[in-house]
Amino acid sequence: MTISKAMVLAAGKGTRMRPLTDTRPKPLVEVARARQGAPRLTFSDERDALLETGGGTRRALPLLGPGPFVAINSDTIWIEGLHPNLARLMEAFDPERMDCLLLVAATSVSVGYDGIGDFLMDQDGRLTRRPERLVSPFVYAGAGIFAPRLFDGTPDGAFSLNLVFDRAAEAGRLFGLRLDGIWMHVGTPDAIADAELAIRRSSD
Repeated sequence: MTISKAMVLAAGKGTRMRPLTDTRPKPLVEVARARQGAPRLTFSDERDALLETGGGTRRALPLLGPGPFVAINSDTIWIEGLHPNLARLMEAFDPERMDCLLLVAATSVSVGYDGIGDFLMDQDGRLTRRPERLVSPFVYAGAGIFAPRLFDGTPDGAFSLNLVFDRAAEAGRLFGLRLDGIWMHVGTPDAIADAELAIRRSSD
């Protein structure tokens, strides 16, 4: 499926990245000096209130149009495998079956992540939440494709994208695609060194 609109979630205070974020926004913190071509940007200004990931995405919906769109966290990066993961996501998204398709990474091989996972995934790729007290094999890798209708009736204010994840899961329309490569969660200054080491090793 061709998807032409994407949103980078970058409106937080970046407190875990201080002191680096005292002088720049978190998405501009360099990791291995990686650079890519510049896309055309439109800003959804949220300086009047902290809306969290869900509320910020809802406010940007008029800019994203009526079709499915990509949303990606500003503190997630990965080393690509054989095939680019965002292209794989768009190819795999099936609006007949899915309201949300998340890129998920294996917890066992991720860099900078020390949690116990987010989801279980069945053989068809359908995701369900990790039951309490259970370690699950997959963590949300910070990128996904969303149908705008998931935000119908959501709060007019701050809320997490977890709300729309759970809505899609309850309807059996939350799916996952396993990341091809190595996922790195770069949420603190200390995590930058780990990510840069993983990048150097991958290029050797």
